[in-house]
Amino acid sequence: LKGRDLWVLVLGRFPTHHKIGIPEFKYVANMHGDETVGREILLHLIDFLVTSYGRDPVITRLLNNTRIHIMPTMNPDGFEATKVPDCFYTPGRYNRNGEDLNRNFPDAFEDNRASIQPETQAVMDWIKNETFVLSANLHGGALVASYTFDNGNPVTGSLKGYSRSPDDDVFIHLAKTYSSNHASMYKGTGCDNRQTFPGGITNGYSWYQLEGGMQDYNYVWGQCFEITLELSCCKYPPEDQLGKFWRDNKVALIEYIKQVHLGVKGQVTDKNGNPIPNAIVEAKGRPHVCPYRTNQQGEYFLLLLPGTYVINATVPGFKSMLKTVEIPDNTGNFSAVKQDFSFPEVSDKISSKVASCPKTPLYQEFTRASAAAKPTVHLLVLMTIVLAIFK
Repeated sequence: LKGRDLWVLVLGRFPTHHKIGIPEFKYVANMHGDETVGREILLHLIDFLVTSYGRDPVITRLLNNTRIHIMPTMNPDGFEATKVPDCFYTPGRYNRNGEDLNRNFPDAFEDNRASIQPETQAVMDWIKNETFVLSANLHGGALVASYTFDNGNPVTGSLKGYSRSPDDDVFIHLAKTYSSNHASMYKGTGCDNRQTFPGGITNGYSWYQLEGGMQDYNYVWGQCFEITLELSCCKYPPEDQLGKFWRDNKVALIEYIKQVHLGVKGQVTDKNGNPIPNAIVEAKGRPHVCPYRTNQQGEYFLLLLPGTYVINATVPGFKSMLKTVEIPDNTGNFSAVKQDFSFPEVSDKISSKVASCPKTPLYQEFTRASAAAKPTVHLLVLMTIVLAIFK
């Protein structure tokens, strides 16, 4: 990446900084330098959002209630190295060092030995410094919305050819939201007779196993739900087709952003109303291997489909608080349901600082447990692993 910056444009009513209660969203394109459609349509999206603000009531509300980050190219060197446009594979897929950026992230299932590239590190730092809730990364070479997990083992269902995350229902909904609003992705015909994707979606592992992918990293370590959007059968199509690609994706891009307002959000505070960072807040029955924690403002965001959930807030050293929350479909209101937690016995002198989630593969020990065992057994094994890692 030879001293170059990766550029991100941030759009919203408060673009320069995070505001309490406003979720963070991101789109990333062109991590494979020769896959160019995503790069171009994100530039169209920026133009559309900026010119529609104040004119279109839906876009205005969306931007007033969401902070949207757009990175048109994660691999500028690979893009520039693609001298001759080609529908199929070219060396421009890789970065300047010849590395595939979508095999370059820490992996939750295997010890990914790839040397972390500057582009990858920059994105990891970005994820760490923001409270991203929802994301998509844009690719080319197929026409499908693919979702977590990309890798797996028997505990997540790999023996049956599907790697299921604790939030599988939400991921299916997110992928369907994009495909059903796309001009043709929902048809599921794929790019040739060998590939069909019912409804235009696929579990990543079901399609093909992938180690070190960005979407799994976002979900496990970034507390951010990300899907991978394959937007064109041709990786680098002729220039005169770009307008059609924008029209095909325009509605889907907007409808997908709205999903950042699914579920429940809130703040965890002490008896004096001060925020408690690093408190664990999760929906019962959906434990993440890296427990989802509050940010520095004590905020949490959990993407959940409409229904009744028990939300568990835990400040280390104190009794957990459980609250039952009824979640409607609130995406049209541009705000998730709000549920705050106040810990009366916690004073602001208590610090709940914790070590960040380890970078070692977290699911590797699970292969010793029977995939047919009860989920509580998996959780006990998990807690033992996490405690052992933290010691």
